Amino acid sequence: MSIAASTDRKTGTLPVTEIFFSIQGESSYSGQPCAFVRLTGCNLRCNYCDTEYAFEGGIRMSLSQIAGRLEQYPTDLVEITGGEPLLHSRAHTLVERLLNAGKRVLIETGGSLDIRPVDPRAVLIYDIKCPDSLMEGRNRWENLDHLRPQDEIKFVISTRHDYEWAKRKTLELELTRRHLVLFSPEWNRMEAGRLARWILEDGLPVRIQVQLHKIFWGAETRGV
Repeated sequence: MSIAASTDRKTGTLPVTEIFFSIQGESSYSGQPCAFVRLTGCNLRCNYCDTEYAFEGGIRMSLSQIAGRLEQYPTDLVEITGGEPLLHSRAHTLVERLLNAGKRVLIETGGSLDIRPVDPRAVLIYDIKCPDSLMEGRNRWENLDHLRPQDEIKFVISTRHDYEWAKRKTLELELTRRHLVLFSPEWNRMEAGRLARWILEDGLPVRIQVQLHKIFWGAETRGV
């Protein structure tokens, strides 16, 4: 079924910073071709944020316009990201529409907003903020009760302190019993090999991930 040809049940627009086709750089879907919709706006200010350009600006696009752009890309894997995509109620309508069209939809969220309205068919890449992000106090811990088995949990690790904190949370909350848990080294601050050694020394049942897109095209390149 054509996404763009279907009729919107709800009208409205979303603020879009960029739409692009690239290689998925993170999560268990890393390495796969993926279409990205980066929505504008974020309620957090993480110390290591690499998408500050998505805080403001962008252009208003209808759901049909967004869907039409996505149809140009030869993939059924779509990620809705930001900023913080769950700031926008229309994002849920977009996700539902894409899922109904047979897309596999990933949603990257910073973990500070209620996830209950998210379509249960989508996959959340759920970011728990470590202390060195300076956003630890914004973690919405009650969300963990509403994650589904297919959802993945991510910790961005900046320091040894972050690692020990993330390890403690992973074990205390038994996160790996239901979810894939990702430890991601902060780009240009945490050396990936060092993080890997800590994980091996502790026998921690998590997956280390690196940001493939930055390795391929550099940290400053947008739209890839």
